[in-house]
Amino acid sequence: MMQPDYALLARQLEALLDTRDWLTNSAQTCAFLMQELPDLNWVGFYLQRQPELLCLGPFQGKPACHPIPFSKGVCGAAARSRQTQRVADVHAVEDHIACDADSRAELVVPIVVNDRLWGVLDLDSPREGRFSDADQAGIEQLVAIFIEKSDTQ
Repeated sequence: MMQPDYALLARQLEALLDTRDWLTNSAQTCAFLMQELPDLNWVGFYLQRQPELLCLGPFQGKPACHPIPFSKGVCGAAARSRQTQRVADVHAVEDHIACDADSRAELVVPIVVNDRLWGVLDLDSPREGRFSDADQAGIEQLVAIFIEKSDTQ
């Protein structure tokens, strides 16, 4: 598989996110990633709207799990730790929440604004080991662009 050109994707996402509206930008970001990155079966945002709980936001893919407590799964771990979680095989994660049985690999990037967790961006793939160090760095860069271009206060 060819490595995505994340520098190009970053420039394209910057141009795409032409509003300060977080809802529009999050929907556009999901559609963009689903279109541009190979081997994904789900891309979406989970938002922290209540303490210790992630609520489903804009996404692309099959209907998703909602809500997700901070105490469960890969998204919960990203929210709890505020650190990116990259899992080669979600079936090896004891408390994995199986929304789609076809998902094998997962990458979850926390979205922290002014030292407050706003939510997470979750990417799922049906291919085990789908996400590399370069993918993680690239997606983290795209999340930084999303934060910069969106009114997430």
